[in-house]
Amino acid sequence: RLLPKLASLDMTAEVLESDAVRRILTPEASYSKEERELFYRALSFMAARLLAHGVNVIIDATASRRAYREFARTLIPDLLEVSVECPLHVCMERDKKGTYRRGLQGESSTVPGLQEPYEAPLSPDVVINTTELLPDAGADEIVRLIRSRRQM
Repeated sequence: RLLPKLASLDMTAEVLESDAVRRILTPEASYSKEERELFYRALSFMAARLLAHGVNVIIDATASRRAYREFARTLIPDLLEVSVECPLHVCMERDKKGTYRRGLQGESSTVPGLQEPYEAPLSPDVVINTTELLPDAGADEIVRLIRSRRQM
């Protein structure tokens, strides 16, 4: 929903979608602490390199620990942090990949919000509450933030 709205601002962006990147970086992912740390560092590095060449980037990832987001900010000083909030029970209802089902059935022991902690952002640039906003309205909020930043 966000990409077409950015296009209306004459902006293009590359989406670094965590599942797609993970299939390349860790094809047999263990989701260990060390692997996640490396994965999010690599994701941040890729985003920073694209930005250095004038490519806007959307990082589509959970980044469940604050340390991952703080590291990204060290490489990307103008990072806009979007907190997409959703109660756990709603996440479970919306789970199309079966991640939470596998976590609840013991098939996975590394699901953020279940076995792994999720550390909510302390001061995101914008909060999108998905139980109150439809996806288009959430994308509009992000576009408003980008517009205000561009005018500064």
